[in-house]
Amino acid sequence: MYRFDEEYCLETFKKLIAVDSTTGQYEEIQRLAISMIEELGFPYTVTHKGGVIAELGGEGEPLVVTAHLDDIGLMVRHINADGTLNLCPVGGLYPFYCVTENVRVYTHSGKVYTGTVCRTPNSIHVTEEETRTVLPDFRTNVCVVLDENVRTAEETRGLGVETGDIIALEPRFTISNGYIKSRFVDDKAAAAVLFAAMREIAEGRLKLSRKVYAYFAVYEEIGHGTSWLPADTRDILAVDIAPTGPVQNSDERRVSIFAKDSRYPYHVAMTGELRDTAAAIGADYVMDIFTPHYGTDCDTSLVAGYDVRHAAIGFGTANSHGYERTHIDGLRNTFNLLCAYMER
Repeated sequence: MYRFDEEYCLETFKKLIAVDSTTGQYEEIQRLAISMIEELGFPYTVTHKGGVIAELGGEGEPLVVTAHLDDIGLMVRHINADGTLNLCPVGGLYPFYCVTENVRVYTHSGKVYTGTVCRTPNSIHVTEEETRTVLPDFRTNVCVVLDENVRTAEETRGLGVETGDIIALEPRFTISNGYIKSRFVDDKAAAAVLFAAMREIAEGRLKLSRKVYAYFAVYEEIGHGTSWLPADTRDILAVDIAPTGPVQNSDERRVSIFAKDSRYPYHVAMTGELRDTAAAIGADYVMDIFTPHYGTDCDTSLVAGYDVRHAAIGFGTANSHGYERTHIDGLRNTFNLLCAYMER
């Protein structure tokens, strides 16, 4: 097996989630990714829309390994008469998964305000029972209450808050008994695993069998993260979460190899190579299918017309697109399979 530096991986994950990067808000996370790539000593390029692609070395039949750095979040749809903010989701965020969360609102001028996602009305003690039973809905009864002395739409606009401002949720990272709980395990934990593998290459413990790019995309959550690839790409491998559920094989302590998602089957031959590799190194793995609401950036590249093979792997993750949970063993198994496949 390879040397999985648990401390480095977790510290990298915490660095990444400390930077708000709701899809479209990529500048700061891009700067952080670049600084980490430079520290490891790899050359890189930046895509016009914000992604970062590191060249990891190797020769022949280039493989792109991708993990995305954008997060689901919210946007100001309009300002309500009482100064609260009406919302719309950015990516697959549902109201019941974000009510009561603390948030940061990023204005066009650069000012940042804190607030809380609330139901309206928000106090149980003074709300009629029939109102409380209505499911939360961004359009009608969910809002952000700013931590500012505002009571009207005009006062809120006076702060510089306006329609289109991005709203980021607090990650709330914690770890207990090996279980990692946080928002944005999808997909910053996968990016941390990729950085850990890159460190093995940089320090000479992992020898590549082919040319490899590490692609940190920033628009995966809305479906066009890797719609552009380096021209010589032959294969693309996504490292992403493997959602757990009643009919899923995925487990938080294992690595999943994806057979199919809600869009397409993954490339049978490339998926078979991953299965053989996992078996050869004794990785704790399962095969799984993810429907009806799941896809990876591999799908994006196929839709864009690239003639590439595609596959995906990832650690089992509970509560996807909510307050997510995985286990350090899942990250370790994903790391080992990723390293072994790049060396295959």
